[in-house]
Amino acid sequence: MFRGSMVALITPMRADGSVDEKAFQDLVEWQIAEGTEGLIPVGTTGESPTLSHEEHKRVVEMCVEAAKGRVPVMAGAGSNSTAEAIDFAVHAKKAGADAILVVTPYYNKPTQEGMFLHFTAIADAADIPMFLYNIPGRSVIDMSVETMARLAKHRNIVGVKDATANLARPLHTKRACGEEFIQLSGEDHTALSFNAAGGVGCISVTANVAPRLCAEMHKAWRTGRVDEAMAIQDRLVPLHDALFCETSPGPVKYAASLLGKSTDHCRLPMAPIADSSKARVREAMVSVGLLN
Repeated sequence: MFRGSMVALITPMRADGSVDEKAFQDLVEWQIAEGTEGLIPVGTTGESPTLSHEEHKRVVEMCVEAAKGRVPVMAGAGSNSTAEAIDFAVHAKKAGADAILVVTPYYNKPTQEGMFLHFTAIADAADIPMFLYNIPGRSVIDMSVETMARLAKHRNIVGVKDATANLARPLHTKRACGEEFIQLSGEDHTALSFNAAGGVGCISVTANVAPRLCAEMHKAWRTGRVDEAMAIQDRLVPLHDALFCETSPGPVKYAASLLGKSTDHCRLPMAPIADSSKARVREAMVSVGLLN
């Protein structure tokens, strides 16, 4: 159910910063039509840190409503407060999400034991499949393979979004957590390499604007058309580079604006990207064939 090209959805906003509900649901519809195999609303790319709790929950509800069961919805439910994460997780279950994605607690810098207790409490409170989200670059802490193996024993904890960009990690995770533990890359550049090391897909930023190419790449890989998959990978590299030339989601929201999918508005403290970055994003979109 959770595999292939999955998208870490942006949250389209109007110029005044309000959530554009129609644009969001239109984006979901386009993603499904283009071949995206899973939807992840209100992650970091969806600006969850600056959405109110009410907005966060509404975006999850809109995603489930628009998806209509055609592809799975993995709702962002992370927080550096365990109680808040439980609230988001319980809501996601009630809203009809198929799974939740819960990031390692940022800023607090919990110990490995603290992380174990945090994720266990959430998994105990909400009877819904949970994916751990390990992203040291944003949360400062790195969940160890040993801690992940302890958590993988919980019936509700089924996989990980690994954004470490450490390609030895999925090898060790597979050995420690078992073949059934679902490993998804959280890093666009290394998606195929991650799959070769034990992964089954990628939760992608780039898929917001190149969903068909991302989907075709993963399907080619899965069906043994390795040369085709690698050719698409090579084609996408300049776009991956451009979409991370500044802190995400600034560049990808600008790219989405070029396609008419959203404005480029991000809520503060995310600043508008520089003109030089805009030029780089536009050039990459043209080179990949997404713009004339």
